[in-house]
Amino acid sequence: MKNMSLRKLTFAAVIGALYAALTVALAPVGYGPVQFRVSEVLCILPFFFPFTSWGLFVGCALANLFGGYGLPDIVFGSLATLAAGFCTSRIRFRPLALAPVVVFNAAVVGAVISFAATPAAFWEGYAVNAVQIGIAELGVMYILGLPLLYLLPKNKLFNELKNKFT
Repeated sequence: MKNMSLRKLTFAAVIGALYAALTVALAPVGYGPVQFRVSEVLCILPFFFPFTSWGLFVGCALANLFGGYGLPDIVFGSLATLAAGFCTSRIRFRPLALAPVVVFNAAVVGAVISFAATPAAFWEGYAVNAVQIGIAELGVMYILGLPLLYLLPKNKLFNELKNKFT
């Protein structure tokens, strides 16, 4: 977070609040072994604004407070979002930039859910949960996120916002 201006910190906080609010508002589909978190589409933002990874991390932690999987999900699910954001910010090929979100969430959230639901049969549960989470993430990131990744730079308001942070 070095060189994080107050403006960037505020923008990251707004993104985090938006992530948490969207996740909680759409709770029936955003929690559980099959998660279709529309809020995950915000994970494209580190491609344009790397510092938003921190806001997504905090927003995910706040949203996971309501998720039912407890401290492991709050800690590790949020860290998965942070790691995915950092990776996304470093990948310049747009279609590939969304892959870290899918991979980190499938691996980490799949493990958290499997551990919470079936600790005695962790690996069997993990295979199923990781695939389910991965497919849902693929849907969000590539059906909703990829078009936005190409459309946002064509938007005048978005470009004005981008100019303020570059």
